[in-house]
Amino acid sequence: MRLAGFAFRPRWWGFLLAGAGCAAGVALGNWQWGRAEERRAAAAALQAAQRAPTLELPGETVDPARLALRHVAVGGEFLSGYTVLLDFRLHRGRPGYHVVQPMRIAHSGLHVLVLRGWIAADMHRERLPSLVTPAGEQRIEGIALERLPQFLEPAPPSDACRPGPVPCVWQNLRIDAYGAWSGLRLQPLLIEQSSELEDGLERHWERPEAGFRKNEMYALQWYLLAALSVALFFVLSFRREKRIAR
Repeated sequence: MRLAGFAFRPRWWGFLLAGAGCAAGVALGNWQWGRAEERRAAAAALQAAQRAPTLELPGETVDPARLALRHVAVGGEFLSGYTVLLDFRLHRGRPGYHVVQPMRIAHSGLHVLVLRGWIAADMHRERLPSLVTPAGEQRIEGIALERLPQFLEPAPPSDACRPGPVPCVWQNLRIDAYGAWSGLRLQPLLIEQSSELEDGLERHWERPEAGFRKNEMYALQWYLLAALSVALFFVLSFRREKRIAR
């Protein structure tokens, strides 16, 4: 192929580089687009569940799949001695903790974990924030979750931190692991609290729909990288023809 004094003479290594760049861009773009679809579906499921009537959480064990993402209400008493702070949680760019406490369900020996809200971290990491736990019987509302997102954890929670007046700081929380740590009988779900209490905690929870636009943008960037790899291969494969002197 010739074009205005240039001949198309691709090099084998250029072909390999372009193919690798294109394949990587398409694969990563597809992965990001898949993540966007998952988050969009999660957002639709959450909106549908929230339009349904509020369910009262009973004092006996429930099927978590039946209540997942439903708006629920429950009354009971918070147990401050079993508080866990989930570390490295950002809110509007500020570092802090998510506060998790169990609530003893009224007229029951069963408990439910409540993700009560976010609190800012102290400048000195060794100083934990002061928490306000409303005393007596409270009534809260929120979204029922089967589990919390799990983040990279360098080590499991230390056994040296036991229930008591000082909160334990964990990176992740799983309901079964918390039950073994605390010894409490737990509902197999967690409530992400949305109702307000006078406790100074922030409860502006990030929703799945807040993330899928970012995934779509990342996917577009990877697809553009794949296209750029192919375009550069063709452009750089054209070389000027040498003129033969007569």
